[in-house]
Amino acid sequence: MSDPLGVPSPWVRRFAHLVEKGGAVLDLAAGAGRHARFFAGRGHPVTAVDHNLDGMADLAADGPVARIRADLEDGSPWPLGDRQFAGIVVTNYLHRPLLPILADALTPGGVLIYETFAVGQGEFGRPSSENYLLRPNELIRVFGPLLTVVGFEHGIDYAPNPKAVQRLAAVKGRDLVPL
Repeated sequence: MSDPLGVPSPWVRRFAHLVEKGGAVLDLAAGAGRHARFFAGRGHPVTAVDHNLDGMADLAADGPVARIRADLEDGSPWPLGDRQFAGIVVTNYLHRPLLPILADALTPGGVLIYETFAVGQGEFGRPSSENYLLRPNELIRVFGPLLTVVGFEHGIDYAPNPKAVQRLAAVKGRDLVPL
């Protein structure tokens, strides 16, 4: 998950085709915008949200990536109101109070692609605080009752460096999807 700048996660690439062609995508805690750039390149209008937008300063203000500066953890209201998205991507980020909001922010048929660190990551580096590490099956427990899970992994990924991760891809309101 520490891919070089601009290289989208293999997990995100694997499930990107499930996002409705031309549908709006949210890149939450977007960092430098590697996934925002990836989806924009696939023809999606993208909203990238992060507390620091410096890594996306090179993007055109009138381009396909709208940037919203927001601190998602300071207790402020959800910065996107009742907007919904055909795809939501979250990588390398966990703030548990936002998890239920994500399912509501998907359109019918929308796709959530989530990948972040899990318990055990402390053996390999940061983060090591349990506040930022998913517990076993946590994404399944949160999203399983709300969405159709089409992909899930939990374990140690050794490429390019060892890290404990949990990954989920899920769809809102569709039982069968083209894998």
